[in-house]
Amino acid sequence: IARRLVESKTTVPHFYLSIDVDAAELVKLRTRVNEEMRAKGTNADGEAGATDAIKVSLNDLLVKACAIALVRVPECNASFSTDAILVHRRVDISVAVAIPDGLVTPVVRNADQKSVAAIAREVRDLAGRARARKLKPEEMADGTFSISNLGMFGIDQFAAVINPPEGAILAVGQVRDVPVVVDGAVVAGQRLALTLSCDHRVVDGAVGAAFLAELRRLLEHPLRVLTG
Repeated sequence: IARRLVESKTTVPHFYLSIDVDAAELVKLRTRVNEEMRAKGTNADGEAGATDAIKVSLNDLLVKACAIALVRVPECNASFSTDAILVHRRVDISVAVAIPDGLVTPVVRNADQKSVAAIAREVRDLAGRARARKLKPEEMADGTFSISNLGMFGIDQFAAVINPPEGAILAVGQVRDVPVVVDGAVVAGQRLALTLSCDHRVVDGAVGAAFLAELRRLLEHPLRVLTG
């Protein structure tokens, strides 16, 4: 892990783009989804009466939203090689998971083709096996994009280190209760800070901005995340 971090920061030209997303509708949707699953007594596979019921997290919704945004802005779903910039047709999202002595990045394969509930189940399984040191090497390799979420630790905003050879990583903070101005009046709002770290050899400012703009549209109208 240490070797890869040093390689990334010394050989990859990082630059950073940050946005603040209105998260109010996203939080409401997550609550509704979990209430529906609980009321129906279903698990992440939609099986009734299951005992392994799972809650969908904001991070699960973000994984799906990023997958959709990467399909729509494929130039951000890319990696650098000495011969060419590789733009991937697959959308395999690495999800950073903290373990007692470091950080690993298990991969959700074909995230654009999976439901949010299926992603929730898979991330829970991968994270659990990561902490138990039971992941296979191939389950942590060949991602095309990464997400690192520190919101559950109370972090508002940060910039993550790129996971080579991926071209970008999204850093996610916590949902913050903040005063916002709506139609000239100050009201209570909820905001989510996102920072995209980009490899400038692969993703330039315009491409990174286009990706974040698409991601913002999805997260601020989150039914689009469920419908694809």
